[in-house]
Amino acid sequence: MIPGPGIARTPLPEGFLASGLNSGVRRYRPDVGLLVSEVPCLGVGVFTRNTFKAAPVRYCESLLPSNRIRAIITNSGQANAATGERGERTNIQMVQAVADALGCLPSQVLAASTGPIGVQLEIEKIIAVVPELVARQGKSAESFALAILTTDLVPKTVSTVLELSHGSIRITGICKGSGMIHPHMATMLGYIVTDAGIESAVAEGMLRSVTDRTFNMISVDGESSTNDCVFLLANGASGVQVENAEDKAKFENALFHVSAVLAQSIARDGEGATKLLEVRVTGAPDIRFARTAARSLVVSPLVKTAMHGGDPNWGRIVARLGGEELPREILELLKLKIQDVAIFDSGAPLDIDLERLRLLLREDTIRIAIDCKSGEHEATAWGCDLSKKYVEINAEYLT
Repeated sequence: MIPGPGIARTPLPEGFLASGLNSGVRRYRPDVGLLVSEVPCLGVGVFTRNTFKAAPVRYCESLLPSNRIRAIITNSGQANAATGERGERTNIQMVQAVADALGCLPSQVLAASTGPIGVQLEIEKIIAVVPELVARQGKSAESFALAILTTDLVPKTVSTVLELSHGSIRITGICKGSGMIHPHMATMLGYIVTDAGIESAVAEGMLRSVTDRTFNMISVDGESSTNDCVFLLANGASGVQVENAEDKAKFENALFHVSAVLAQSIARDGEGATKLLEVRVTGAPDIRFARTAARSLVVSPLVKTAMHGGDPNWGRIVARLGGEELPREILELLKLKIQDVAIFDSGAPLDIDLERLRLLLREDTIRIAIDCKSGEHEATAWGCDLSKKYVEINAEYLT
């Protein structure tokens, strides 16, 4: 069983260590985190498709996949995006400081940054705390998880143990994300580490597949970030290899559930959010249709504001689906449910108790189900409501 996200002593897999400290870039919170494998490990990643990629994103893309990764350094408070050549240099300086402290090559150290765009790294402050980051490494995820937060209200971690043919392995996930969440990859920073051994091509394929079904199916505000990345590190410290077909299926399933928990935690912790929106589309003719339909609703301002206010204005849902230019013949077949209450079917509204539905919409999780009756494909998307608080947060982000 995979526990929910949290921060209470989330263990790291064998051979992984983590730490987080305040460097002075931010006033109160830890703002630099270090995740280390005690031995060189496999590293694969998926990255934002935003064409204005941050310096650390371009750097990591140039290195991965790799079988020699030792660490990931992450700073929060400054995104190092749209920072020109100086941003490229300071990213390398940050990486070099970690490599020197660990006694490895800079090409064995990955980097990630998060915070306001267009702000140069206060690199002297970050470099100054690297030796202490290395000295304070521990076997749980919480200090690192705290150090990577920006507008998040809570840290996000999850861990599970998986039994494979030749023994047990652990998978631990850590992520951050609250605003600028609209996946054209993952729209966040995500770190998944395991003490299993796995081939590079297999790991990369699994990560892409899982990302498409989890992190790529969330949206808070329809804004794609410049800094998004999800990493998977596997160091083989358990001595257990993911080799046969059965073990590969088990591992990918566990990877999916860890990622799904983290993805939902990002949607639930969206800036100003009070409700989690879950949209499940079934009976679709193909996977693209299912994903497009599901994601269209979690990004719609009209749907999101209606759900925030507990307004059972389901017409906004069918209008949004039609606005995505989905085939009319399918839209006229579909059945719509909100909070398990059937609302609309085969092109016509059903008799419903609006007052009862209003009461159900007060719950902190809103479930929208759409059966297209046109195939066997399905997809689920997660998002959040849109509140006045979201506007306040983003009207004053830099101040």
